[in-house]
Amino acid sequence: MAKNIHPVNTYVRAFTALTQDNVERLYDLVADDVFFTDPFNIIHDKDGFRRIFDHMFETCNNPVFTVSDVAHSDNASYLRWKMTGKLKSWPHTNLLFEGMTEVHVNPQGLICQHIDHWDSASQLMRHLPIIGTIIRPILKLFQLKPVKK
Repeated sequence: MAKNIHPVNTYVRAFTALTQDNVERLYDLVADDVFFTDPFNIIHDKDGFRRIFDHMFETCNNPVFTVSDVAHSDNASYLRWKMTGKLKSWPHTNLLFEGMTEVHVNPQGLICQHIDHWDSASQLMRHLPIIGTIIRPILKLFQLKPVKK
């Protein structure tokens, strides 16, 4: 890897080209003690990180990540992304998640923290057949009512 390429940019390239056949490239970029969190998981090691993405490929057809923006600060990097795919099993739901990931790099140039921020209630659960009937009314409670003029 060239010295002028930020490790997070390499990580982004691995994500946006991610397939089940090349997922090892992603695993090679993270530290053994990587911390990963998303709305469903909190992981504290590389084995858990590996299981997250192995599970994704087991449960989703054609998961694709698109990164629209990357910003670097002194302490972290931030990725704006979309993920698409389709659940392999019932209810065979098409997936479209949009979110942001906070990424930290250790002194060895490996990803040591991957912190996902995305809304699982409005982007996933509201579209599921059974739980969606419960989630949709709850989400409506927080929506502004139209203003009558």
